[in-house]
Amino acid sequence: MNKLQIDIVSDVMCPWCIVGYKGLESALNKLELDAEVEINWLPFELNPQMPPEGQDMQEHIIEKYGITAQQSAENKKQITQRGKEVGFDFNFSTDLRMINSFNLHRLLSWAKEFDKQHALKMALFDAHFTDNIPLNNNENLLKIASSVGLDLAEAKNLLDSDAYTEQVRAEQNRSIEMGISSVPTFIINNKYSISGGQPPDAFKQALMQIMQEG
Repeated sequence: MNKLQIDIVSDVMCPWCIVGYKGLESALNKLELDAEVEINWLPFELNPQMPPEGQDMQEHIIEKYGITAQQSAENKKQITQRGKEVGFDFNFSTDLRMINSFNLHRLLSWAKEFDKQHALKMALFDAHFTDNIPLNNNENLLKIASSVGLDLAEAKNLLDSDAYTEQVRAEQNRSIEMGISSVPTFIINNKYSISGGQPPDAFKQALMQIMQEG
């Protein structure tokens, strides 16, 4: 059986990351490939300098990209529609905040050791974009970690320490060295790269070509 390794460089703060993943997931389901598919999430911080309290999402987007409130609202509508098309519900509440995601990446690196990384990543996307749960609150992170079967005490010890800091930094640096400057970026079998929140058909076509090339 062939093996398909898919490394996804992403940030939970990025709506296009979950749209892109859901597009990939749909493509994989449609293709029914005779291959073992391994999904691995790699860290990327959209806002490494963000203070702990974070920033109002709309305010942040307007400042960062120099757009108007109306343009921001239109972008939200577009993202919400794209989410619906791939089965993900966005709820852009007025309380939604952009935060620094470093602790999330540390948790995800740890979760991988227990084969819980993917489940935790999905739970974090749901918490942030659908349920508007603040992810800069450790109590919330602990509840989410526990909900996917991770040990509560171990998760708390991790958040109270600097565990996995070096690993996350090293993985981020490797992505930078590869020239990755935006997310999501999907790296297939350490050879092929697909960028952005592509629709299912785009992933399907790319994966078919990759499998044909062996």
